Amino acid sequence: MGTIICQSCNKTIDVFEGEKVTTLYAKGSSCEHCKTTQAKK
Repeated sequence: MGTIICQSCNKTIDVFEGEKVTTLYAKGSSCEHCKTTQAKK
């Protein structure tokens, strides 16, 4: 099982199946949380 984390805000973006427990950081793309936070500013 793996988790994809937003590098900007450290929120969980997605979870995927895999043999090992893995944490991947999304680089260069903002998650929905970042987009809504920026839209409110």
